[in-house]
Amino acid sequence: MLFAYDLHHWLTFLTAAVLLNIAPGPDMGFILAHTVRGGRASGFAAMAGVWTGAMGHVLFAAVGLSAIIVASATAYSVVKYAGAAYLLWLGIQALRSKGGLSLNSCSVGTTSLRRVFAQGVFIDLLNPKAAIFFLAFLPQFVEPGAGSVSSQLLLHGVLIIVVAAFVEPPLVLMGGSLTNRLRDNQRFCTWLDRSLGGFFTYLGLRLAFSER
Repeated sequence: MLFAYDLHHWLTFLTAAVLLNIAPGPDMGFILAHTVRGGRASGFAAMAGVWTGAMGHVLFAAVGLSAIIVASATAYSVVKYAGAAYLLWLGIQALRSKGGLSLNSCSVGTTSLRRVFAQGVFIDLLNPKAAIFFLAFLPQFVEPGAGSVSSQLLLHGVLIIVVAAFVEPPLVLMGGSLTNRLRDNQRFCTWLDRSLGGFFTYLGLRLAFSER
């Protein structure tokens, strides 16, 4: 029967999904950094971008493309260094800024929201370790007789993102409330851009020198 799982299966999976989503990591850091820098709108744009990139990895895993990246050293290296280069480029841009990345005293316009969203998508998609994670994590919940492997991978991958939709928005709302007044300070805007630049640079270097 399609997706016929018992209670133990769902409790195990949902517990793991919640723990994965609340654990500090690059995605959460990216979302919170943009929330502090640009407010709730920027945080939600970053969050939507990360979710979109994660959905890409779920689809890749479901159709087997992630397995090719994991199996091929060349494909893995190409994706890894492309992702590292993109992160370093973003970091250098932010480090060179004098608060200029923060439009209207750190408030974010429509164009910037699109840019933040795109950054979230590419940062997640260009992380081969995310592909490895989904390939290592999702198959643990594939059960015989519950449907095709690809459909079960897709279901559980989508549910991880659904769980994120309950965990991450409250963090964005709290972060936006804490920094609303501070974003009117130009010196604070400049400091935020420097911090964001340092964060991107750190992620880029860590990805570039990471091992499979």
